[in-house]
Amino acid sequence: MKLRELLSRISPIEIVGNDDIDIKGINIDSRKIESGHIFIAMRGTQVDGHKFIPKAIEQGATAVLCEEIAEPQDGITYVRVADCEDCVGKVATMFYGNPTAKLKLVGVTGTNGKTTIATLLYNMFRKMGHKSGLLSTVCNYVDGEAYPTDHTTPDPIELNMLLAKMVEAGCEYAFMECSSHAIAQKRIGGLKFAGGLFTNLTRDHLDYHKTVENYRDAKKKFFDDLPKDAFAITNADDKNGMYMVQNTKAMVKTYSTRSMADFTAHIIECHFEGMYLEMDGHEVGVQFIGKFNVSNLLAVYGAARMLGKEVEEILVVLSTLKSVSGRLEPIQSPDGFTAIVDYAHTPDALENVLKAIHEVLEKKSGKVITVCGAGGNRDKGKRPLMAQEAVKQSDKVIITSDNPRFEEPQDIINDMLAGLTPQQMKKVVSIVDRREAIKTACMLAQKGDVILIAGKGHEDYQDVKGVKHHFDDREECRKAFGIE
Repeated sequence: MKLRELLSRISPIEIVGNDDIDIKGINIDSRKIESGHIFIAMRGTQVDGHKFIPKAIEQGATAVLCEEIAEPQDGITYVRVADCEDCVGKVATMFYGNPTAKLKLVGVTGTNGKTTIATLLYNMFRKMGHKSGLLSTVCNYVDGEAYPTDHTTPDPIELNMLLAKMVEAGCEYAFMECSSHAIAQKRIGGLKFAGGLFTNLTRDHLDYHKTVENYRDAKKKFFDDLPKDAFAITNADDKNGMYMVQNTKAMVKTYSTRSMADFTAHIIECHFEGMYLEMDGHEVGVQFIGKFNVSNLLAVYGAARMLGKEVEEILVVLSTLKSVSGRLEPIQSPDGFTAIVDYAHTPDALENVLKAIHEVLEKKSGKVITVCGAGGNRDKGKRPLMAQEAVKQSDKVIITSDNPRFEEPQDIINDMLAGLTPQQMKKVVSIVDRREAIKTACMLAQKGDVILIAGKGHEDYQDVKGVKHHFDDREECRKAFGIE
């Protein structure tokens, strides 16, 4: 593609050099630059890409998109812009042939439920016979082909590359988690969304956003930017639900488990194997538990309706869908108790999962044992809140490590314990080694009890001092049960 064409969706301040050159690739990582590529010098939170311009040129870059031109080299074209972060998505979209103009892209944002909703929509539309793509925390998929992921939302170049692969594979739909980081960092800039869904908003990522208001407004910007011909489906049960869509140009629809809304549902019966729901006046059995999952399923139902699917077809497929890996995933012990592995890593998510467990245990005498921790180098303010939520709804709590990263595990545990009263401390123990914590919970459990192992869900590693060591809660649980 000619450089001039590549720049057609942005407004450069100046171009130094020839803009009629061919561009063979695009990258923000100087190490991945090859001959004929354009290097985009992003100013990241940790590193300034401008420092790597010489390295990119050495690697073969023939053009550089940057915010300042220090020492221009002959034969290199420099494109100066006001904000590289604002331009990278638009440039990437052009380079990869504007893929979202050729498929229907639906974005899901909120604190909890993004992975479940995006994945269920992907699975539903594939079961309905449509080639579809998925961009999620767990894995990216181009129809049935998996592409592993490190972030909830990839960088704009990888994102457009994956979307272009979806178009090439004949996908009609793509479903995508949109994290607050991705929205704030304009990683989804240049993409055209057919619709957006809001799940809920609770405290998270304040290490990055600093305030709840900044975090909330990052999510809101996604809806502010939706086009007029898109739909915006919001959770009317969340206090921020209507705030999210107050300035959107898209068609607004609501869902609720408690009040009047465009899409409604409530639980008729609940067991560990699933629930029986009334959804929009129709009865349907689903293989999920918990009121929060009723909300998730309603969002899926609403999106499918807005994408033109008939009620009966949606409900039939909904009844066949299974929970996402590491989300309320049950493992049965030979001794008659149940372990549930879940990704819950915020106070609200922990509260919701424990509520779901109690909804099923309501008429039974089983105890709840919770194993949880908090991630290192992340929002410290949520640590005591997570401990409080765990203690509030558990008979026994084991506080342990959960991706300590570059912090000392014991320091994180101490931050969690600081939120508890002496009375609450009576049902809490702390075990730094997560493997030992899971083993201990399994030794304490008796027939009819439920162990919640929270925080990591689908993850198969522990992040310690920059190294990811293999660790899977589900594997550890089965070992402790003696079934693996």
